[in-house]
Amino acid sequence: MDFDLSEEHKIFQNTAAQFAQKEIAPLGAEYDEKEEYPRWIFKRAGELGFLGIPYPEKYGGTGPDTIALCIFVEEASRADAGIGAGLVVQNTVGTSPLYSFGSEEIKQKYLVPAIKGDFVGCFCLTEPNVGSDVSSVETMAKEDGDRYILNGSKLFVSNGLMADYAIVAARTEKDKGHKGVTLFLMETNSAGLTRRGLKKLGIRAQDIAEFVFEDCQVPKNSILGEKGQGFYHLMATVQKTRIVVGSASVGLARAAFEAALRYAKERNQFGQPIGKFQAIQFKLADMAMEIELASLMTYKAAWLNDKGEKCIKEASMAKLYASEMVNRVAYNALQIHGGYGYMREYPMERYFRDARIMEIFEGTSEIQRVIIARQLGL
Repeated sequence: MDFDLSEEHKIFQNTAAQFAQKEIAPLGAEYDEKEEYPRWIFKRAGELGFLGIPYPEKYGGTGPDTIALCIFVEEASRADAGIGAGLVVQNTVGTSPLYSFGSEEIKQKYLVPAIKGDFVGCFCLTEPNVGSDVSSVETMAKEDGDRYILNGSKLFVSNGLMADYAIVAARTEKDKGHKGVTLFLMETNSAGLTRRGLKKLGIRAQDIAEFVFEDCQVPKNSILGEKGQGFYHLMATVQKTRIVVGSASVGLARAAFEAALRYAKERNQFGQPIGKFQAIQFKLADMAMEIELASLMTYKAAWLNDKGEKCIKEASMAKLYASEMVNRVAYNALQIHGGYGYMREYPMERYFRDARIMEIFEGTSEIQRVIIARQLGL
């Protein structure tokens, strides 16, 4: 297997890097401080085709190519993980259920504007009492004539405050575990839905919210896919999403590594750059090696996904290793900066905070190890 990128992918990588460094990187520190998201970046990304990477041209996409999606996510996250996270959601869970399970009418009404960057989407799964155990979803959707009435709450909804529409996992049948969960599409201006922004440790530019549904009405034709099959529909999307989180981790790790490498060459102590000391050299060598390994694991999983092969194990391995790797890299990169790395004037403290979430969302490290072990037949 040849792990080198094709010429087309290399050209795309250069274009994505130029966009990310020009449009995203200058905003990172400002929007992290303000804890706001520059919504206009969706429109700009949409105009350049960066929001349609996973989808066919008939909907305004650029073709289903997981490798290209990983390239874009890596470059966006390298520029700023918080702003990059909003684009990741739009390219994955904010739109993929529309494409995979929505009617043609839904695709035209919601997916096409989302690919253009005119609409922002979000996905509502996690609840106060429900995290990785999707079968325990408590938000209820009660059938009432030609509609459903939703009651419950959702936490950690990425893009939640900005979103024009939401994809919601709710229980349509009690005591049926996985088989009782259904996916609904609803507009976020629906009566009975209230939203509240949440404060975070890292990726502060990213918009994350709590949703509360109080007798919120959604029509029956808003179901995505089949009633009671929501869990299985979700499982069809997580393989790609986990690969993409691996790419986001690699991108952020590259940013931290590049900052540490520059600093090691510029910072003088005892009459020479600190990069001349073996202790610093070994840290940087290990960081470079781990980033390279995580990148290869991620692109292998993306390559398998593009071939249509089952790669649950490879996707979880890539996500697990890359997300833990970026935390090690950020830790050592900050250590190389010394006291300056702890100061908010330098980007290192932001990279350090941003890295922590990578081990948590889209399946914690513990959950990934469970999945890998099961794939090994244990």
